[in-house]
Amino acid sequence: MTLRPDTPAAPLLAAARRLWEDVAGVSASFPPAGKVSVVVSPESGMCPTGWVGIVGLGGSALVTAPDERTAGTVRVALRGLPVAAMVDAAAVRDVLPVTRVLGPATLAYVSPEAFRRSAASPPVATPSAERLASRHPAVRALEGTAGPDDAGEAALDEITSPAFVVREHGEAVAAGGYREWPQRTAHLSVLTAPAARGRGLARTVASAAVAHALAAGLLPQWRARLPPSRRVAAALGFEELGVQLSVEVAQD
Repeated sequence: MTLRPDTPAAPLLAAARRLWEDVAGVSASFPPAGKVSVVVSPESGMCPTGWVGIVGLGGSALVTAPDERTAGTVRVALRGLPVAAMVDAAAVRDVLPVTRVLGPATLAYVSPEAFRRSAASPPVATPSAERLASRHPAVRALEGTAGPDDAGEAALDEITSPAFVVREHGEAVAAGGYREWPQRTAHLSVLTAPAARGRGLARTVASAAVAHALAAGLLPQWRARLPPSRRVAAALGFEELGVQLSVEVAQD
């Protein structure tokens, strides 16, 4: 996706790029549209330690590698690939000796104006979210109900904001919050109990968390792999501007 400077999403794209340039851990910039920049960054926050991190935003890609040898391999492998293919796990596997993959996950952002418009009509008969401490026992109990995979994906244990929770019969059935990232970014976390899904509860708690982030002057970021999560973000006015992919490359 290449945006003209006068499009409504252009400021969001610029902010998202500043964030991921910071997360890269070294002095690096996104190249012009259609290009890729591969940099060496052992401390990159774009991927697990020792992996290759790829973020595509606005039609260009920024890639971090743990060492110069891996960076050289990646530069050769990705040469000639369109940017869309660089964040496609299958396409990357075709050109690199990949042993493990995380993602791809879409990266979506929302402005205060877009959020207010889309949040004006919440789902019918959905309870409101209450504000609790991030480490409230009800939140921890919800993680146990959801199971380790879903709880790990949501990462509510990492939020730095309050937790916004819907409770039924005293038990939390949905919770949302955010962790403050660099460049004044609010990275959203949302979790719903399996038995309570499909009722608009994720949107309720996410809306409360996004409103809190925007009131603090932060840029909300929604990272999602699964279609249901992407639909919740879209309902709140988030616009998908990029994709993140992490791969572990064999050293032999």
